Amino acid sequence: MTDTPDQTSPDPKAPVTGADVLAAGLPDWRLLMRALHARFRTGDLATGLRFAQRVGEAADAANHHPDLDLRYGLVELRLLSHDVFALTSRDLALAGEISAIAADLGLTADPAALRLPDLALDTPDAEEVMPFWAAVLGLEPSPRGDELTDPGGTHPGLWFQETDPHEEPRQRFHLDVFVPHDVVEQRLAEAVAAGGTLVDDSEAPSFWVLADAQGNKACLCTWQDAAG
Repeated sequence: MTDTPDQTSPDPKAPVTGADVLAAGLPDWRLLMRALHARFRTGDLATGLRFAQRVGEAADAANHHPDLDLRYGLVELRLLSHDVFALTSRDLALAGEISAIAADLGLTADPAALRLPDLALDTPDAEEVMPFWAAVLGLEPSPRGDELTDPGGTHPGLWFQETDPHEEPRQRFHLDVFVPHDVVEQRLAEAVAAGGTLVDDSEAPSFWVLADAQGNKACLCTWQDAAG
């Protein structure tokens, strides 16, 4: 007899939301810029290599592979379904497996240390300048069409923020720094204590605009949508 497919199984290519990530119960992982990120403290390189090998075996078995950065004392991982340029149930499942491997090896996760800087360019016409920056930075347009990304996932991307036409000298570049949603308040407080000012929180908790003592701006960002 032919088995009937389980109609309740999630589509492995269907994007999941930030709420789905929280509901999955993945305390080692944080959602930054549409991807899941984790950092595990390994203590030494040999342990990191053992961890990386076991993660590789699990990834091959699942036919779904994370980006992995092995360094002395730590391993960082990034999960995204590259075929649909989105986070999916496959990523959530593999994240759980990786956490189980880490626990078996006695590794400690350090989610508060995660951060992901990204460059943003204010422009009234992204299409006019995007090819230039792709050539200069060696990046490629993303499927979303409003940003340039590094196919290898090792360098910051560049996205284009729409603005009204204006004369110089108005700031054009700023840093977008993506941090875990549960540490952003601390990071905000530290930035203000270091001489910064809060310029705009109207889009919080999606992002807060800060400025240094000379007026140079940066945004602290999370995966969450604006409140209002």
